[in-house]
Amino acid sequence: MKFYDISMNVYPAMQVWEDIVSKKPVFDTQTHGHVTDTTATLGVHTGTHIDAPLHMINGADTFETIQLEQLVRKVKVIDLENAEDGITRSYLKAHSIEKNDFLLCKTKNSYYDSKSFDYEFIYLKEDGAAYLVEKGIEGIGIDTLGIERSQEGHPTHRKLFRDDIIIVEGLRLKAIEPGEYFMVAAPLKLVGTEAAPARILLFDEAPNA
Repeated sequence: MKFYDISMNVYPAMQVWEDIVSKKPVFDTQTHGHVTDTTATLGVHTGTHIDAPLHMINGADTFETIQLEQLVRKVKVIDLENAEDGITRSYLKAHSIEKNDFLLCKTKNSYYDSKSFDYEFIYLKEDGAAYLVEKGIEGIGIDTLGIERSQEGHPTHRKLFRDDIIIVEGLRLKAIEPGEYFMVAAPLKLVGTEAAPARILLFDEAPNA
């Protein structure tokens, strides 16, 4: 059984949303004798992470409402490298998307390796989100730090959250071929937050397959 780590590395100089310095991780390392101890300060949207509805909807569910069973499951990696600017309904209709699917979108973002933020990243447009709601999917992941750009009102996030669709951001899919995989997404067990960083693995077959 082969597996792939599709998570971002977390370190002080890593890429963060809009290159905002205060969002960079801070590692404070102290060594006393033979004992080394590091305190890490980082946001819950650092690197590869999973959003909860509270992120974009006031008073909505916090992160602990997302059950681990929803994140350890079969997923489909779909090839959207032909998408220009954003992922629309028309791009998605070219793929076999079924009710209860969990989709991971591989776009041109997967080939952007700079530590600086790409303001022109490929994102999921509002009509694409509406189509996925119609199809009844359970989750979607994308290979950049946001499912949408800084759009007024954040319509993509809100459409997905209102239909209880899980959002995963910051995936690394450059080495991943389109197809079906078994995902193990292990977020930090945070309580009361709107997101959590995660280590995410893809397996080429399900356990006991």
